Amino acid sequence: MSYKKYKPYGGINIKDRQWPNKLIEKAPIWCSVDLRDGNQSLPIPMNVDEKVKLFKLLVAIGFKEIEVGFPSASNTEYQFLRTLIEDDLIPEDVTIQVLTQSREHLIKKTFEALKGAKKAIVHLYNSTSVLQRRVVFHKSKQEIIDIGVTGAKLLMKYKDKYPETDFSFEYSPESFTGTELEYSLQICEAILDVWKPTSSKKVILNLPSTVEMATPNIYADQIEWFCRNVKMRENIIISLHTHNDRGTCTAASELGILAGADRIEGTLFGNGERTGNLDLMTMALNMHVQGIDPKLDFSNLYEIVDIYELCTRMKVHERHPYAGKLVYTAFSGSHQDAIKKGLKALKDENNNYWDVPYLPIDPHDVGRDYEEVIRINSQSGKGGAAFIMENEFGFILPKAMQADFGNLVKNKTDLLGTELLGNQIYDLFEEEYLNLKSPNLLKNYTIQSVQNVETDENIVNIKALISVNGKEMNISGVGNGPVDAFFNALHKSNINGYNFISYDEHALGSGSNSKAATYIQIEYNDKRYFGVGVSANIDTASLNALFSAINRKS
Repeated sequence: MSYKKYKPYGGINIKDRQWPNKLIEKAPIWCSVDLRDGNQSLPIPMNVDEKVKLFKLLVAIGFKEIEVGFPSASNTEYQFLRTLIEDDLIPEDVTIQVLTQSREHLIKKTFEALKGAKKAIVHLYNSTSVLQRRVVFHKSKQEIIDIGVTGAKLLMKYKDKYPETDFSFEYSPESFTGTELEYSLQICEAILDVWKPTSSKKVILNLPSTVEMATPNIYADQIEWFCRNVKMRENIIISLHTHNDRGTCTAASELGILAGADRIEGTLFGNGERTGNLDLMTMALNMHVQGIDPKLDFSNLYEIVDIYELCTRMKVHERHPYAGKLVYTAFSGSHQDAIKKGLKALKDENNNYWDVPYLPIDPHDVGRDYEEVIRINSQSGKGGAAFIMENEFGFILPKAMQADFGNLVKNKTDLLGTELLGNQIYDLFEEEYLNLKSPNLLKNYTIQSVQNVETDENIVNIKALISVNGKEMNISGVGNGPVDAFFNALHKSNINGYNFISYDEHALGSGSNSKAATYIQIEYNDKRYFGVGVSANIDTASLNALFSAINRKS
């Protein structure tokens, strides 16, 4: 069996681990690496203009640390960094970060590219893993340490050549998850001995899962072990940079925060090598829905997605957490019914906390509309169509009518084999219920109302001109209200055999000039029919609703 050629990763010997008992309580330091790690993963890397556009988006979202590239790697990377500096595009509260290998000519060019920057993080890395030491570099542990230390010394050398810039340093033992813990600690502490961090000038140690090799709890154990054992911990910022080879980098980063990490590197929507990097948006909004301020603004996800897709030529999946076009959309009938009732309960109960079935976040928080929440196909039920009619068109269908209309919508979607859009649902509603004018049509009417104050009785006389199968006739009747009087007039005119079942009404909109919607249900030979009327006059709406119900039977 092919699985036998793989060996298990193994666990970490940390018996009194503390991270499982902790909760995330505040946002970490965020660092976007979209313009470096994300960019180098694109089939067509971004040009300078695209990188500038994405940089401005990252600033608008709220990132205070942004890795802008590998300026010694290509002319485009170099020119982009110069554009940011020379065009004064870097806000005072934003620190740019650049990446370099531990090679002097690359480090020299990196510092040249940073000339004139007010502050910058220089990110040094070299690979430390068992596998790469053996098959790529053919070097001993000490030789790998020497590479890192040499680079660290060169950073100190070139820093002094540019005193106008406030430099901070970051070191990554690349492929940390493939490196022995004790050895990763040894090389990081050798770097610290060169840089000599203080409480006012901390060093960033970045511990990347360059390749995700084990379950998230193992990564958390590694981070907690490292945080416990590294010297000068108070002068160090522990940073995480997780990849998604196992599909669990979000969990790994979150557990890594519990284990003691201070800082998170990642990209928008997880763009990065192979299966991608940590999605910063997902992790930030995961905090948001736990009542924690993530310190990043994703309140306009539509715009963010548009700019991201334009600059990277990548697409955000329709089921991507929070940002996907369908993640707030329910097609299932039972889900739609629960969402509809949940939104109503939220309004009725005036609850201070968001608590709606199947919606872990209020779509409004990320710039989405409730109109998108429920969409109708053959899997949908009565609640979905009723939700669309109320939220998009203002019709609050009586409960019994919801099932009646839901069946009509379901039959239509089955027939077409496609989703029904809101306007198509309204067209079906109008065709089936609203002011139906054939074979019976109300042309005009007059009402005389007499109120007996002594007996508190109301007597309504109605006279109406109607058309039946194209033939006009005058009818009249008496009742305790306009609908009752009209109903009695129809019976006298041999439009009979109907039982009155229910009446509902509400205003369509607000204000004194708003129209009324009325819903009347009748019964004929043990079958029930709904009709709907709409008019600025409540009596006209009611009489039209009654005729609509009778016409539906016909």
